[in-house]
Amino acid sequence: MKVHGKPMRTLWLEEDGQAVGIIDQTRLPHAFVTARLSTVDEVAHAIRAMRVRGAPLIGATAAYGVWLALRADASDGALERALALLGATRPTAVNLRWALEDMRRRLAPLPPSERVAAAKRRAAEVCDEDVAINRAIGGHGLKLLEEAWARKGRQGRLEVLTHCNAGWLATVDWGTALSPVYLAHDAGLPVHVWVDETRPRNQGAGLTAWELGQHGVPHTVIADNVGGHLMQHGQVDLCIVGTDRTTASGDVANKIGTYLKALAARDTGVPFYVALPSPTIDWTLRDGVRDIPIEQRDGAELSDVSGRLPSGEVVTVRVTPEGSPAANYAFDVTPARLVTALVTERGVCAASEEGLRSLFPERAGRAP
Repeated sequence: MKVHGKPMRTLWLEEDGQAVGIIDQTRLPHAFVTARLSTVDEVAHAIRAMRVRGAPLIGATAAYGVWLALRADASDGALERALALLGATRPTAVNLRWALEDMRRRLAPLPPSERVAAAKRRAAEVCDEDVAINRAIGGHGLKLLEEAWARKGRQGRLEVLTHCNAGWLATVDWGTALSPVYLAHDAGLPVHVWVDETRPRNQGAGLTAWELGQHGVPHTVIADNVGGHLMQHGQVDLCIVGTDRTTASGDVANKIGTYLKALAARDTGVPFYVALPSPTIDWTLRDGVRDIPIEQRDGAELSDVSGRLPSGEVVTVRVTPEGSPAANYAFDVTPARLVTALVTERGVCAASEEGLRSLFPERAGRAP
């Protein structure tokens, strides 16, 4: 994708080969700032503080974090310490665990003398694979948008509602839920995106709106509670969101508020799609509501809001009374019964174990 007309990814190896570069997403949309991460501690902090966020990007960044750790110490103990440190940063997004387990499986059997080069090479592969996966998701999702456009008689605008940020900022490139939108826009479909603000961190208003604007995609930011109203009045043709973890049965954990959008979509007959790369599938779980760990973050994310003054200064203000506690649940679970279909890099399937295994037959007959 592009920033100010220049193609770039969200994660890259710095020119000197000694660190990785990131976009500091905590500074968006008011400032575009990149940062250099040269130690595993810096990577862990970047993930925990959401300087990088989005399940696929977290996994890719963590893979590079392992490389940075081994560059300082390639021993068995150092490898395990790095994996534990990175694994504790974000509990809900399963891509993090997938990436770290992949690195352990590939690196642990190697002698320490070979681990640094192997870790660097594998981290780069994880990034390239993520780009390919998300581009493929876009292609399959584009067909759904084309079908929705045909159902409208190819009249007016194709109205898409999304929640949180599942665009290229949440991945290495392209995005998951927004990948079909970018392809539709580039193909000439008159797509328009309703962008939920996505309280409390405003990833929709701050990140999704920013990247859609960079690409020239028409969009409108709305309060989180507006989606149901729009659906009732026929102003949404389909919903498409991303996911941080999807169970083997098709339950979906995504940013808090996704479940409410799915309920409104079911009540109004609006298709509700979830775009997911296969590393986001947790084949060990079947009951998302019961078994997916839900991250609870600092209440200050809810009680405090940052914004830019007319002077250009960015400030943080408190919007709740002093002394009022805040409960900040970061995710919720949308049961599979509310999901119209899942969009993966291998195609579109029903939100069910049978549907997922039809696209990933190598999982058939294997223990969960």
